[in-house]
Amino acid sequence: MKTKTNQVFKIKFLLLAVLLINTNCASSQTSKKTKNKRPNIIYILADDLGIGDLSIYNENSKIHTPNLDKMGKEGMMFTDAHTSSSVCTPTRYGILTGRYNWRTPLKEFVTWGNSPSLIQKNRLTVAQLLKDNGYKTANIGKWHLGLNWTMKNNSQEFDHFSGKTDRLNFKNIDYSKPLKFGPKNMGFDYSYIISASLNMPPFVYIENDKATMVPTGISSQTKKQSPFATWIRGEIADDFKHDEVLPNVVNKSISFIKENANKEEPFFMYIPLPSPHNPVLPIAPWKGKSEIGSPYADFVIMIDDLMGTIFKTLKEKGIDENTLVIFTSDNGFATTNDLKTLRKKKHSPSYIYSGYKGSFLEGGHRVPFLVKWPEKIKPNSVSDAIICTTDFMATCADIINYNFKDNEAEDSFSMLPLLTNEGNYLRDVTIHHDKYGVFAIRKGDWKLIVSPNSGIMASGKTKKHKNVYSKEILYNLKTDIKEKKNIANKFPEIVKELKKILLKQINDGRSTSGEVQKNDAIIGEWPQADFAFKK
Repeated sequence: MKTKTNQVFKIKFLLLAVLLINTNCASSQTSKKTKNKRPNIIYILADDLGIGDLSIYNENSKIHTPNLDKMGKEGMMFTDAHTSSSVCTPTRYGILTGRYNWRTPLKEFVTWGNSPSLIQKNRLTVAQLLKDNGYKTANIGKWHLGLNWTMKNNSQEFDHFSGKTDRLNFKNIDYSKPLKFGPKNMGFDYSYIISASLNMPPFVYIENDKATMVPTGISSQTKKQSPFATWIRGEIADDFKHDEVLPNVVNKSISFIKENANKEEPFFMYIPLPSPHNPVLPIAPWKGKSEIGSPYADFVIMIDDLMGTIFKTLKEKGIDENTLVIFTSDNGFATTNDLKTLRKKKHSPSYIYSGYKGSFLEGGHRVPFLVKWPEKIKPNSVSDAIICTTDFMATCADIINYNFKDNEAEDSFSMLPLLTNEGNYLRDVTIHHDKYGVFAIRKGDWKLIVSPNSGIMASGKTKKHKNVYSKEILYNLKTDIKEKKNIANKFPEIVKELKKILLKQINDGRSTSGEVQKNDAIIGEWPQADFAFKK
């Protein structure tokens, strides 16, 4: 009897041991699967936010941004991050395509709410890249890249943006029908956007490529008293209220996170905020909250608080550890946003840098750039590497192990080695563009501005300063961060070297390695780059 009892005990023990081994193996596999799961990716793009508007960058800031400061301290802060252009549309093109904006027909300024799509149908976007590789994708916020609207009565249409004059007639847009080409055609599963800047008509929400309501009224800027809260007269829908757009964008973003958190497929969200671009419209409880009495400062505080709600949602859903979040701006501070008051209160939106939105000077394109990814990035990390917003696409490709074709992401370098401290970041040269299409090239401490043959403003000032024209401007940013001394005549060899690189990257159609590509066909001349084609 004793022997039989011992046998039964041994059998039970063996079964328990097998069960424990299987459980441990399953637990190990689950843990490994969770650890190796591709991250959720969120890219948040502020509109006209200066680098000095975040207190983590500006020790003398009169605007306090605790939520974004915390994001930077919990992740990585980049000190030398740049947009490819110092205005809206071009930067957005570079983020979504990994390609410099000036390779398109848009050689200066921006598109409008009635412009056709700048992104062409054969162009791979980061959204399509991630969607094709198992991501649920969403675009919520300001688009400003042109849209192919459906037109009434066979009115004139354009396949894509090709110059300055191809704007659609607002009266001929059929808002009751879906877009012929929009975000959904570029890889976004879900889209909730406004067509351009918050001050540009048409004032309608477009959800999944169709206006949520047909506009029936005309909204005029004269209805606003503040000079910092104006917009262009244009068609407006009944469900569109300018001061509700930012909260709506954030609420839609939070809803998408909640709906897609902890699912088998990861998600990618592109959240281009409509603020703090004019119209400056802080609402309660943020209105009047800043200590310097500036509506712009209130608006920035509002953005910071709303970003805090997004970060809180990620934590509550338990997905913050393996979610890569990037926060940056599309260009520098816009002087139309109450610069006089900010100066009076000793707040510098460009921090220690010269220039503002639209300029080739640092304040035009050097932007805040914060990255948080707890599973990969060590807290309180700081990178002084020179990065560009076009680098986002290659970073995503690196994360999912995708190899680009020669005609994809031609100006994008993966930032993943900087984020993980593994491997080498390959960008050694960055090209910038000002609002007039003037080129600047940066390598190390050197920055060269190259004008058309007609010359440009050496100080970046307005055209009334006719005595400061120069064809080539060279700055050493290590010794002259405010860009006050043109030393091109002292270092002709540096000018020659940088200009040679610039010429090659323009003519090669790419700055990454690979087969030479053609820049997009253009209508008319390209005067800003005549130095590249004329001797």
